[in-house]
Amino acid sequence: MPLPGHYPKELLDYCVSAPEKEYVTAVLKTGGLKSAASLVGRSYNTVRNAVERVKIRAAKMGFAPEYGLNHPAPAPFLVKGTSTLYDEEGKPRMQWVKTGIDGAQIEQMVNDFIEASKENVPKEKPVKPPSKNISNNCINCHVITDYHFGQYSWAEETRQGDWDVNIAESRLVNWFKYAIAAAPPAEGAVLCFLGDDLHQDGMENLTPASKHILDSDSRFSKVIRLWIRVRRRINAMLLSKYNWVHVIEAEGNHNPVSSIWMREWLSALYENEPRLTVDTSVDPYYCFEWGDTSLFFHHGHKRRPTNIDDVFVAKFREVFGRTKHSYGHMGHLHHRDVKETSLMTIEQHRTLAESDSYASRHGFISGQEAQVITYHKRHGEVSRLVVSPSLVEEACALSA
Repeated sequence: MPLPGHYPKELLDYCVSAPEKEYVTAVLKTGGLKSAASLVGRSYNTVRNAVERVKIRAAKMGFAPEYGLNHPAPAPFLVKGTSTLYDEEGKPRMQWVKTGIDGAQIEQMVNDFIEASKENVPKEKPVKPPSKNISNNCINCHVITDYHFGQYSWAEETRQGDWDVNIAESRLVNWFKYAIAAAPPAEGAVLCFLGDDLHQDGMENLTPASKHILDSDSRFSKVIRLWIRVRRRINAMLLSKYNWVHVIEAEGNHNPVSSIWMREWLSALYENEPRLTVDTSVDPYYCFEWGDTSLFFHHGHKRRPTNIDDVFVAKFREVFGRTKHSYGHMGHLHHRDVKETSLMTIEQHRTLAESDSYASRHGFISGQEAQVITYHKRHGEVSRLVVSPSLVEEACALSA
């Protein structure tokens, strides 16, 4: 239903395109839609529809004088509803305005912040390449999923191990020290953090979508600071072993926003390091092509292993068509599961992290490990290294 024919000059503040501004200006100048259409040489419907869009946009922000709305909501809010008290003569005496967050504006603010921050991120200095240049047509794929950095677990409650930021930092750094040393020689590495790297995604101890209460350790700012420190140490170790490193930072259900800023931050931080590249795709499905071998990645919060292969093929049709050996990698459920379909092998990975109280109370129990899988350009998977936390702890104890 069109809004009444009232055209205050403030409508210009709600135009988002040059044509809208032109049409509103013409309406203000001529006083009507027909005369404005004649002035700008456009059809009546074109001008009317554009002006109505502007008026509706203004009303959503709280500006519609013909309805008594004269107090626009500041960004990033939208007006959700109003209540007006009228006197005996029908004149408004009091008005209540209900506002809510505009998700689109919040998303734009996050993107603007990321772009602005990238310019001021101190760049990492290039790491000295390995002394021996490996050329064996192989890559090592390091897969870490559901690490839940920032989670707190109490062993008496979970019947598993304690877990906090200090334990998590030590375990992951030691795991990479062991795995990198034990992994076979390879030209390069794919480092995939397959989602849910962080346990929480913001200041609230809740999962973003389901609003499950989380057992979180320490302040979120501290968690981020420590996590960035861990990631920089891991990247330096990988660059010291391999000719190049490709990083995939997958979105998970615990870290949809954190995965965005981590991808962009890593991309900016290693801008001067030509041997490290980052997949900055915002789509939660990822792909890496290595000769006749294609690797696909998805956390598992949107699709399950039973129906993910067709999504990978549809999204990366050209890559799939060029390759002979295809492998899909997933996390999310914390346990190992391998399915071979007519299109590819789908593997669901375990986690290195300890269980939290939610998983323990629901009986979600799994082993703990992470893997380094070696892929050949022509032959697909040729070997794999399975490294458990207990193996790393034993190795650390023997070397102490």
